[in-house]
Amino acid sequence: MEKSAAELAELLGGTVSGNPDVLVIALGKIENALAGEITFLANDKYEKFVYESQASIVVVSNEFTPRHPLPADITLIKVADPYSAFANLLEAYNENLKRANGIHDSAIIHENAVIYDGCSIGPGVIIDTGAVVGENTELRAGVYIGIDVVVGSGCLFYSGVRVLDRCKVGDNCTLQANTVVGSEGFGFTPKEDGSYAKVPQTGNVVIEDNCDIGAMCTIDRATLGSTLIMKGCKLDNLIQVAHNVEIGEKTVIAAQTGIAGSTTIGANCLIGGQVGFVGHIKIADRTKIAAKAGISKSVLKPDTILQGNPALPIKAYQKFQVALRGLVRQHQANRES
Repeated sequence: MEKSAAELAELLGGTVSGNPDVLVIALGKIENALAGEITFLANDKYEKFVYESQASIVVVSNEFTPRHPLPADITLIKVADPYSAFANLLEAYNENLKRANGIHDSAIIHENAVIYDGCSIGPGVIIDTGAVVGENTELRAGVYIGIDVVVGSGCLFYSGVRVLDRCKVGDNCTLQANTVVGSEGFGFTPKEDGSYAKVPQTGNVVIEDNCDIGAMCTIDRATLGSTLIMKGCKLDNLIQVAHNVEIGEKTVIAAQTGIAGSTTIGANCLIGGQVGFVGHIKIADRTKIAAKAGISKSVLKPDTILQGNPALPIKAYQKFQVALRGLVRQHQANRES
């Protein structure tokens, strides 16, 4: 990628302050960007790095006014929102890195599978009978696409992704390395002798359009029907989604969260890392849950904020913590007196 400041300003909807002809070939962090790289400033606590940066171009807000002299060779691109602008630049850079279309010689594709135009199929990919892969989708090394799976257009599956039989993934979805979609749900019933009989998991997983699933996530197929990840959801790494879970549109979930079976999470929720949900509960739209919370019952009121284990409304939790610290201080004082 070699672009001038003028070209990048046009791409980002910004204006150039400095040399419009300066060229960059890479992106860099503001702490250590070098000549020939572009970086951005979106947080005031990183401003100090601008005044010593070797970067050729820095993306800043329209309101940015230097408090110290800038390096002589630096060019600024001023935009309304530097973080969003740089995200757009990263997306364009990522598109530039995509591999050429085509099917690697070592890929195994069943004669009954359908591969649409513009796909890139990497080394060791296996696409089983009845599977469909949409236009301009990229499957990197070692991906497995199971029987009768449907994958939409414009998707990117990183190495080692498994999408198992009869599951569906919508358009423009990204699945990071070693994620498994459609693994068997954890269904067992006790027998008279104390052992357990396996309950067949006959459903599937449906991931709708524009979802991002992190690395090493496991999304279990439904016992009946579908485990459902709705449009625009963003899941971090190492998340367990059990059978028959439903996650509403544009919900964001941080790493190491576990969701037990048949729980329904609403739309536009924000869920922190290491949150645990029991099964068969409902979480209202726009619920916010702090990291490490334990959710043991339904949340029926939208816009609720929860914290703690077991989780409480955030103000109640904070009052509890203050009272608890007060008890500890009193106990220590009593021991010392």
